[in-house]
Amino acid sequence: MKKLMSIAISLVLVLGIFLTGCAKSSEGTSGSSSNGTAKKLKIAFLYVGPVGDGGYTYAHDQGRKYLEQQLGDKVETTYKENVAEDDAVVQQVCEDMINNGAKVIIGTSYGFMEGMKKSAEAHSDIKYLHCSGYELTDNMGNYFGRDYQARYLAGIVAGMKTKTNKIGYVAAMPIAECIRGINAFTLGVQSVNKDAVVKVTWTNTWLDPAKEKDAAKALIAQGVDVIAQHQDSTGPQQAAEEAGIWSIGYNSDMGKAAPKANMTNVIWNWGPYYVDQAKKILDGTWKAESYFGAIDSDDSKSILSLTKLTENAPAGAQAAIDKAKADILSGKNKVFVGPIYDNQGNLKVKEGEVMSDHDMLNFDWFVKGVDGKVK
Repeated sequence: MKKLMSIAISLVLVLGIFLTGCAKSSEGTSGSSSNGTAKKLKIAFLYVGPVGDGGYTYAHDQGRKYLEQQLGDKVETTYKENVAEDDAVVQQVCEDMINNGAKVIIGTSYGFMEGMKKSAEAHSDIKYLHCSGYELTDNMGNYFGRDYQARYLAGIVAGMKTKTNKIGYVAAMPIAECIRGINAFTLGVQSVNKDAVVKVTWTNTWLDPAKEKDAAKALIAQGVDVIAQHQDSTGPQQAAEEAGIWSIGYNSDMGKAAPKANMTNVIWNWGPYYVDQAKKILDGTWKAESYFGAIDSDDSKSILSLTKLTENAPAGAQAAIDKAKADILSGKNKVFVGPIYDNQGNLKVKEGEVMSDHDMLNFDWFVKGVDGKVK
C-alpha cells in the first residue's frame, strides 16, 4: 500500500510539472519570469500588426527583445499583436494587461492614443508610453524620432538614382507623421535633383501587403523608376523588384524581400529608448515626457538611421549622404529651413526661418516637388 501511495504521489508531482510547463505559452510573452528572488518589472506592448510583418511591428519587437537582453534580470515583457485602432479595444487590451501584472504599457501605433489615454486616466499607478502621438499626462508620455532627418538622406539616394525624374511614394495615412516624412524625403531628392518629383498615393492602411503592392504598381504604371514607402510591409519593395526598378524600404531592412531593387532603408532602432525608459522607471526617476529623438553619429545608438547602401545605389551616393548627415549632426542643415513653398506655390516658411517642432508635428501640407494631395 505504501509503495502504491508513493507511486501515486510521484505521478501527481510529474503531472503538476507538466501542466505548469504547458501553461507558459511562448506566444505573446518574453519567456522569462521571476526567479523568486526579486519581482521583475512587467512591461506590456501593444502592436498594431504581427511581429512577422517584416517592417514596423517587427522593428518594435526587436526593440522589445533588446530590452530583455539588456535588462532581463529586472524586467519581463509581454505583447499583444494585431490590436485594432479602436478606443474600446485598446482600453480592454490595456485592462487585460494590467490584470496580468503589467506596470508599464507601451502602445506602438498612432491610433492607440485615445484608448491609452483613457486607460491612463483610470490607472494613475500604471505608466504608459505611446509611439508617434502627442498626448501627455502625468503617467503617459509619448515618443518618436526625427524621422525627417533620415528621410532626407534617403531622398538623396532616390534623387541621384532616378532617370525618369519620377519617384513613387506609397503612404499609409494622411497624418502629420507621414506628411512630414514625404516632405523631408522630397527636400532630400531636390537637394541633388531639382527636376525630380515625388508622386504620392495613399492606401489608408498601415498594413495590407496586397493593397500596398497594388499602390506601388499603379505608381510604376505612371512612369516612376524608384519606389519609397511609409508602410508596414514589404509589398511595395516586391512590386519594384518585379518591375525591374529601384526601391527604398522603411522600418526594417527590407533588402531580402527585394535584393535586386532595394538601395537602402530608413530603419528604426527602438531598443535603446526602451532600455532608457525602463531604467528610469526602475530607479524612480521616470517622468512623462514628449521624446523626439535625433539621428546619432553612431547608428547603434541612433533611434533611426539608414541601412548600408546596396550595390543598387547610385555611384557617389555614400559621399553625398555622409556630407548631408554631417551637416545635420552639426546643425548646419536643419532640413525644414526657409524658403519653403508648398506644392501650390504658396510660401510657407520664410527665408532663414526654421520650422518649429510643433509645426513639424502638425504638418498638413506638401512641399513643392510633391505630386499629390494631403487629403
